[in-house]
Amino acid sequence: MGKTELFLTIILFNLFFVFFVVAIMIYIRKYQQRKKEYLNEIEINNEIHQKELLATQLEIQQATMHQIGRELHDNIGQKLTLVSLYTQQMLYENKVPEASERIEQVSHIINQSLQDLRSLSKTLTDDNINKKEIVTLIQEEVDNTNSFKKCHIIFEHNFDRMDLSFVHKNVLLRITQEFIQNSIKHSQCKNIYIRLDTSDDFLWELEINDDGIGFDISKTLNNGIGLTNMKNRAKIINADFIIESEKNKGTRVKIILKRQP
Repeated sequence: MGKTELFLTIILFNLFFVFFVVAIMIYIRKYQQRKKEYLNEIEINNEIHQKELLATQLEIQQATMHQIGRELHDNIGQKLTLVSLYTQQMLYENKVPEASERIEQVSHIINQSLQDLRSLSKTLTDDNINKKEIVTLIQEEVDNTNSFKKCHIIFEHNFDRMDLSFVHKNVLLRITQEFIQNSIKHSQCKNIYIRLDTSDDFLWELEINDDGIGFDISKTLNNGIGLTNMKNRAKIINADFIIESEKNKGTRVKIILKRQP
């Protein structure tokens, strides 16, 4: 083999080696790209599955609450109404003056219970959410809780009317109810502040905070059913969920739904 042939052989070998290396690099790059696309696809499918699962849980919970609301109104409500009528009849037919005062007290308690039960039944049924504005729904919850005088709740908002779907109103109302119930049960708070605003940057922003004893979020976040429910409800509609709490400084929850570009 002459020098020229040897030189050409070396050049061809080097070219073949370069092409081989480039081909390997292209193959590895495409493999990594396909792997990344595959993992992204799995992640997207998991997110869709989680949202569908959460939505199904919400539908089941709504159906259960609707059924309880109907049962309270149609069954227990009717029985209390009947007891109230019997009590009025007893008061009318009673000929012992000493007993009249007690019968009137019993009648008053029954009528108050009947009123509370009807209010609770309306809160649990979907029709109530469909027919009313979100500020009205939250204000009713605030007024109802304030009537028990366990803590004082203040509700403020920067709008009077907002066109929201049933899902959004349901999420806002249930998160508000969950926070109020948790605060009254566990925080020993004296005040709860609720603020619902809208702006050019976000469709709505709900902020609720109390002045209770607070808690360690790292120890409670994974186990607290109430916190998990609030977080899952926000996740269903792709809203940002933020919670802050510090011992003896209260707890604050902020849920933000940004406007779509």
